[in-house]
Amino acid sequence: MKKISCLIPGLLLTISLFADEGLWMLNNLKQNNWTRMRELGLTMPDRQLYNPEGGSLKDAVVHFDGGCTGITVSDLGLIFTNHHCGYSAIQSQSTVEHDYLKDGFVARTQREEIPIPDMYVRYLIKTEDVTFKVLSQLEGIKDETERLKQIGKICSAIEDSLSDKSKFIEAEVSSYFANNSYLLNVYEVFSDIRLVFAPPSSVGKFGGDTDNWMWPRHTGDFSIFRVYANAENKAAEHRDSNVPYKPKYVAPVSLKGYEANDYCMTIGYPGRTSRYLSSWGIKQRVNSNNVPRIEVRGIKQDIWKEAMLASDEVRIKYSSKYAGSSNYWKNSIGMNRGVERLHVIERKQALEQQFIDWINQDPERKDFYGEALELIKTGYESTDEIQKNMVYLVETLLTGTELTYLASLVMTFDMTKSKEEMNQEFNEVILPAYKDYDPALDRNVFAAMLKILKKRLPENKLPSIYKEIDKKYKGDCDKYAAHVFEKSVIPYTEKLKQMILNPKNVKKMDKDPAYVFVKSVRDVLTTCRAEVATYRYDILKGERLFFAGLQQMMPGRDFASDANSTMRLSYGSIGGYVPYNGAWYDYYTTTAGVFEKYRKDDPEFDVQQEILDLLGNKDFGVYGNRNNDMNLCFLSNNDITGGNSGSPMFNGNGEVIGLAFDGNWEAMSGDIVFEPELQRTIGVDIRYVMYMIDKWGKCGRLLEEIKTK
Repeated sequence: MKKISCLIPGLLLTISLFADEGLWMLNNLKQNNWTRMRELGLTMPDRQLYNPEGGSLKDAVVHFDGGCTGITVSDLGLIFTNHHCGYSAIQSQSTVEHDYLKDGFVARTQREEIPIPDMYVRYLIKTEDVTFKVLSQLEGIKDETERLKQIGKICSAIEDSLSDKSKFIEAEVSSYFANNSYLLNVYEVFSDIRLVFAPPSSVGKFGGDTDNWMWPRHTGDFSIFRVYANAENKAAEHRDSNVPYKPKYVAPVSLKGYEANDYCMTIGYPGRTSRYLSSWGIKQRVNSNNVPRIEVRGIKQDIWKEAMLASDEVRIKYSSKYAGSSNYWKNSIGMNRGVERLHVIERKQALEQQFIDWINQDPERKDFYGEALELIKTGYESTDEIQKNMVYLVETLLTGTELTYLASLVMTFDMTKSKEEMNQEFNEVILPAYKDYDPALDRNVFAAMLKILKKRLPENKLPSIYKEIDKKYKGDCDKYAAHVFEKSVIPYTEKLKQMILNPKNVKKMDKDPAYVFVKSVRDVLTTCRAEVATYRYDILKGERLFFAGLQQMMPGRDFASDANSTMRLSYGSIGGYVPYNGAWYDYYTTTAGVFEKYRKDDPEFDVQQEILDLLGNKDFGVYGNRNNDMNLCFLSNNDITGGNSGSPMFNGNGEVIGLAFDGNWEAMSGDIVFEPELQRTIGVDIRYVMYMIDKWGKCGRLLEEIKTK
């Protein structure tokens, strides 16, 4: 697990003037925030929500495995998160014989809970504003490159003074407000995490790619894990003697349900937003980032999907990879459509013109902020083409084919060690990377990636390996791919082991076709990155000045910082929306939708007969609604983004009513501009979660430890 030092967002975001917008830092909630939350229906005491000196609701929320959020719901360290957040863990423990993805998993006892290697969760211990400590040491530094380098050193020194060598205590200084502010966050990091419960994918992933980012939804997107600690209730490496963690605060679970306009609040770890991003930055995001990503991933995913449908073994191996790839792929499609439909660029341009008019009213403003937009404009326009080439390279040959990652990993292997040391490194570092790898499938992807890159990049921007393809294989990428996978030892673990465990083969490895290929790709990427870096610091300086100017231009506004994977709160209400003229989407769905969408043998909409029977029996009890049915999913207008997956959705009493798992298609530009009339958070109803634990899982031991109201 790597420590991220001084997180510096590379892009800025957009201004919207609606009071309920914002991913708010809990330590920085203003009186306006508290007043608005009370107006919307928050009833819990302030100190119960956030108390830096004692247990509060924030202490129940965890940063889950680096990219999601979870909520602690028992005093035995039980964590609820999304099914898609636990998907790779579930996949890692699945086999054709024990297909937990397809059939689900229930640990009947604590002894049956499965340890998940390399998984971790972080509990936030404290947050401290260190802006003055950082900025006070920058006096006299005018060059932005030198400024950020110095900030990096200062932040690292702060982090190192607080982090422990065992990595169980981790300190991070993160930048906020476009590098104008800095906060220190200190975490306790738990690495003994065990899988407790997962519904079948027919529930947890119901609707698949078709329903992803869409409403209405009927997806039971949840999974359950447990955090283990040592006898002193501290984070520790996995041991059989470890015991369930006793948290500072446990979030109660509500079975009372909700109504339209009820208060709803999320707390989580949103990854990245760009609400202050300039019009030029948005154009680059749309054309140079999203367009290549959409094209390349669409091709790769089609190849994967065909192979997954043909083989259960391949399906299990590639299900998590496919889900990760397609999620951002569809997000990019929706973002581009949203940016165009909602005239986001034009609105940004209007704000920029307003900023220009404002600074031109005062010579001092013009002197201090006058270069901001020109730096941003020049930086983005000068790198548009380079950025597009680089994204095509990354999406095709760096991350599109798995061969590149494997070859890069092998390149780090030290063949000068003793035989025993090399054998250990091979087994512990190299071999695990091959667990879910299919060379035959990757060869097909490799050929397709070579072809699309050749179509999209100018000949003089292609990796040098294309000269060999043209010369030796007459431009035939299929023949070249076949050659690489026939002659290289890297795709095959047994061949690779025989080669790299023999020090005499060092020079032979340098001539391996996969090695040669990867080196040519790296050379081109290094050039592209250097060209982009020439302008990066100008863009960052322009964005820093632009944001600082906006704060002065709008002195009465409470600005929310862009998301940067640190804890944030958003508040709003439950309710439906108008997706387009003449249509209305209600704020919840029920089991009836499962039967409407069900299609036997369809990989996205098939459901096991036992679950259909359960839902059809309508034995919903305390989990049902007043109409002899059960709510499955619901909508709120909370402000969330990637990383909020698994975030608890709370009512006004601070009780869990759901788990956020998605946004809606009509507002996919939400990372750039918040659309209060359109933007919605989709959550799985906590009563559906409890129903599955009870009626399908028949896991009374979990019901007993979860505090319900």
